[in-house]
Amino acid sequence: GYSGVVVTDHFHHDYFKSLGDISWKEKVDCFLEGYRKTKEYCKNKDFVVLLGMEIRFEGSINDYLVYGFDEQFLYDNENLYDTRPEDFYEKCKNNGFYFGQAHPFRNKCFPLNPDYLMGVEVYNGHPGHTNRNDRALEMAKKHNLIMTSGSDMHEEWALCRAGMYFKEKPETSKQLAENLLKGKIEGIKKSE
Repeated sequence: GYSGVVVTDHFHHDYFKSLGDISWKEKVDCFLEGYRKTKEYCKNKDFVVLLGMEIRFEGSINDYLVYGFDEQFLYDNENLYDTRPEDFYEKCKNNGFYFGQAHPFRNKCFPLNPDYLMGVEVYNGHPGHTNRNDRALEMAKKHNLIMTSGSDMHEEWALCRAGMYFKEKPETSKQLAENLLKGKIEGIKKSE
C-alpha cells in the first residue's frame, strides 16, 4: 500500500569518522549509497524514493529527521553534525527544509526545546525500542508541531510498520518538506 519511501540513513560524527581518511565528497558518496541503490532499484517502478537524513549532533544521542535538501547541499556543507540543533534548525528554516525530532522520549533521549523544532515523530514503528509514542503525541499537540510517523526500519522484519499519507504525493524531498510545512499531510499509518 505504499507509494514511496524516504531513505533517512544516520548522519553523525561516528559514522563519518568510521569511513577513515577520505575526502568529504567520498564520505558523502558513502552516506548516499543506500539512497542511490534504492532509487536505482525503483527507477522503473511506480514508487518514489526520496532523500532524507537522521542527523545526530555531537554531545547527544537525540536524532532529528531532515527533509527537503538535495545531494549538493551535503557536498557543500561539511560536518553538519558539529553544529548545535538550534543552529541547524535556523539553517533548515532559511532553506525551506523540514526539521523534526525523531523518537524524543526513547530511553536516553530527551525532547529538544519545541521553539527549535518544526515537528516531532509521534509514531516510531521500531518494535525493539521503548519509544513512548504517546508522550511524543502529547508534545506535538501541546506545542502545535507537525506530526510525522516513520518505520525506523533497520531490519527487514520491521518493514512497513509506519508511514504518512499526503493529499499530494511528493515526488522530491523538497516537495515532501513543503507538504509537511504547509500541512498537506492527511494522516499517519502505524502498526498495532
